[in-house]
Amino acid sequence: MSVHSLKKDLRKYADPKKAKILQRFFKTGQGEYGEGDVFLGVKVPDTRRVAKNHKGEPLEVIDKLIQSEIHEERLLALLLLIEKFNTANPIERQKFFKFYITCFPHINNWDLVDLSAPKIVGQYLFGQAKKKQQYLIQLAHSQNLWEKRIAIISTAFFIQQNKFGLTLAISKILLNDQHDLIHKAVGWMLREVGKRDIREEEEFLKKHYQKMPRTMLRYAIEKFEEKKRQDYLKNRI
Repeated sequence: MSVHSLKKDLRKYADPKKAKILQRFFKTGQGEYGEGDVFLGVKVPDTRRVAKNHKGEPLEVIDKLIQSEIHEERLLALLLLIEKFNTANPIERQKFFKFYITCFPHINNWDLVDLSAPKIVGQYLFGQAKKKQQYLIQLAHSQNLWEKRIAIISTAFFIQQNKFGLTLAISKILLNDQHDLIHKAVGWMLREVGKRDIREEEEFLKKHYQKMPRTMLRYAIEKFEEKKRQDYLKNRI
């Protein structure tokens, strides 16, 4: 299957009206985090449908798709890569992980990160030695917004395995980050920790909640009962 054919199949689901909505939703205006991103207006389930119909595309095709200026084409590339990763042996998984890293410049909006980072970066590194897992710590110190989001969101896979150390370490690194998308991501991952071990989350919060950005704290305590939420928000813990 050629790249042209894949793009043609994707465009069958394009909706110009939805594209305009998505352009606004994903902040594509000048100076915004998604500046310059272009949308076809394809719904995610339809993009998944195209990906499902084209399983097994070679890496060369995925490489061309991921470099597209079209958001849904980059999303399609990531869905195809996830499928290849899930069915790969350990040697192939290393290859796909390394390829994913080379794609960082094109994984440049929050949905692209959130969909792919846990399933490729998180899953691959979970099976590696702790020294290799420290790669996520390096990413957390990046100056690039999306690399920092990849760092924290990748730990979702670790959380699913009831391993919280990396999530908490990266959350601490990102406590003073200035971007709202990082505040939301960290708060979200802390909330996920709490779903599995509320004591782990609260131990972290009690140490750091007073200096957390408000959005990060609100995301982290979203599932708390109301009185406890208010105690955190009003600095009564």
